Amino acid sequence: MAGHTENSITIDAPLDLVWDMTNDIENWPQLFSEYASLEVLSRDGDTTSFRLTMHPDENGKVWSWVSERTVDRAARTVRARRVETGPFAHMNIRWEYKETPGGTHMHWVQDFAMKPDAPVDDAWMTDNINRNSRVQMALIRDRIEQVARDRRNAPAVPG
Repeated sequence: MAGHTENSITIDAPLDLVWDMTNDIENWPQLFSEYASLEVLSRDGDTTSFRLTMHPDENGKVWSWVSERTVDRAARTVRARRVETGPFAHMNIRWEYKETPGGTHMHWVQDFAMKPDAPVDDAWMTDNINRNSRVQMALIRDRIEQVARDRRNAPAVPG
């Protein structure tokens, strides 16, 4: 068995703002509540390798791994995969963005499998990712929509 999740949210903000904020990976510790730090390891064109470190879990364990992420702005998609898989046999992620009348629709797809000796199984991780994705997407939506409101309400600067 393998795990598969799909989660979506519409953000009342222009596509360019949503794209820029969600793909500014160095700023992820300020955008996501779960990440303590992010270190860029290398860049090659549209592909970035980075180490992501989470805040300690309820048992005080700090999880960290290396991922590789490739952005395709023209196609409005991002593909990522864990390079250091940890308890996962594999983890592949796809983000898709689409302009809609209500703003920007952001869709996350995660395909993965847990290793046989992982502390949790695919079903547990599927539930966990679904639950956490909804929390993080709502937080991201709120933060981006605040920036969009601030920009709309900013006084015009004479040129």
